[in-house]
Amino acid sequence: MRTEVVPAVGFVLMWSSGFIGATLGTQHAGSSTLLMWRFLAATALIGLWWSLHRRRRFTAREIGVHAGVGLLSQGGYLYGVVMSAELGVPAGVAALVAALQPIVAATLSGPLLGEHTSRLQWIGLAVGLAGVALVVGGDLNGGTGAPALAYALPFGAMLALVTATFVERKAATELPLGDSLMIQCAGSAVLFTGLALATGDAAPPTSGSFWLAVAWVVVLSTFGGYGFYWLNVRRGSVTRVSSLLYLTPPTTMLLALAMFGQRITALGLLGLAVCLGAVLLVLRAPSRQRADREDSVRDLPRPETTVPAAECRTAG
Repeated sequence: MRTEVVPAVGFVLMWSSGFIGATLGTQHAGSSTLLMWRFLAATALIGLWWSLHRRRRFTAREIGVHAGVGLLSQGGYLYGVVMSAELGVPAGVAALVAALQPIVAATLSGPLLGEHTSRLQWIGLAVGLAGVALVVGGDLNGGTGAPALAYALPFGAMLALVTATFVERKAATELPLGDSLMIQCAGSAVLFTGLALATGDAAPPTSGSFWLAVAWVVVLSTFGGYGFYWLNVRRGSVTRVSSLLYLTPPTTMLLALAMFGQRITALGLLGLAVCLGAVLLVLRAPSRQRADREDSVRDLPRPETTVPAAECRTAG
């Protein structure tokens, strides 16, 4: 199944917006404060929508599955990325580790989901990783003050998102996307509220800019980013969807230029072109499942084109 253009583009843009929103928010408060209010606000908004339009009972399995998916994809992923940055891990290193996800997902999708990754797709995945390295190359140096264990946090974040993706696919629940996202946000709200209270960072600043950043990450990053991510996961193969993550570092680079005037290097532009080519290679490569389906259709017996005599007699 091919990844559709609109959900794919929407995911890349909305997911990349999260890095901009985090920059805006952490100018006025700590990351735990921002994450707490992000998910409290998201849960309140989507809960209001659910109470007005859905109001259905969830089974214990649905709650357990999607709460777990939320704690992994939102709690584990965001906490790992944010904490690694706070401990001094260079942003480029974290981005490069995150770019390993498509390769890890492709490696596991075969034995876990029966999805085949073609040779052309493997080439695209390798090229995409190289493209990300070009984009973030300027941030790969420095940050040596971070403790050694801090470098494990981006790996943990990446693995949490991969695990959540496979759990969601294997569970194969028929819960609508909006309902599942509400359960995920509620679980993340509980997690980050507990962390903020434990560290004494729950009180929000009075700055209007902080609440603007909260609105940014709720609407664009949470509803948009995670919404489009799970929509793509439900409609396409894990390898194809994960490859879209290669486009988030260069897209973030362009957004940072527009929002903060950050300079773009020639290597960054080259990396953007390489990432785009790699993702197109992965998305356009035919999958084994699609080829098998086409072969099975060709092998089906063709229907008779002659009209039986009995039908000819009754046709008039």
